[in-house]
Amino acid sequence: MKLLAIETATEACSAAVLVGDEVMERYQLAPRQHNELILPMCETLMAEAGINLTQLDVIAFGCGPGAFTGVRIAAGITQGIALAHDLPVASVSTLANLAYQAPVAEQQTVMPSIDARMQEVYWALYKKHTEAMPELLMPERVQAAADIVPMTHAIDYGLGTGWDTYQEPLQKLAELENHKLDGEALPRAQYTAVLGQYKYQAEDLLAPENALPVYLRDQVAHKK
Repeated sequence: MKLLAIETATEACSAAVLVGDEVMERYQLAPRQHNELILPMCETLMAEAGINLTQLDVIAFGCGPGAFTGVRIAAGITQGIALAHDLPVASVSTLANLAYQAPVAEQQTVMPSIDARMQEVYWALYKKHTEAMPELLMPERVQAAADIVPMTHAIDYGLGTGWDTYQEPLQKLAELENHKLDGEALPRAQYTAVLGQYKYQAEDLLAPENALPVYLRDQVAHKK
């Protein structure tokens, strides 16, 4: 199969192309430059893979949660390409993207967390599976890090910028050792591509007009 993936929900901007079992990615830490970088990334990757947009089977994008502008960029570009070329869309959560990156054994519980600013984090609990979509155990939500209450699930691994910014309150939920914690992990298009492929195989796809951002909160800017 042939798939294009876009991920711009955080300070990391990335695109990936999956052809068969091979994934190629362009990735750059570039806050506020996503709008300039993402389309050239896609064009370069498509040229390197020797394919064009008319040959794609599906387009996948990181739907959020994440930065308001970044999530909108990914959704808007995805809708435009999908509508123009009559492609289905795989909508991939940025938190699921992080959970998939966790280097833990099968059936272990992962807590991805993204710094949502305003003293809050985006977070969820997932069960990690090898060669499959992470299984959502607790709904994705946005919440003050200090207000998250201990849960019945034992957390085996934590990753994402929320763990770096709010390590003290989050460590109260799980006393994770350094080798079970990655506070620098960010969503990447190579994982959006792999998870998009799983969604394609499961026929869990959207029409282009339904490829919408996930914000989790209506307030997107701090008000004094």
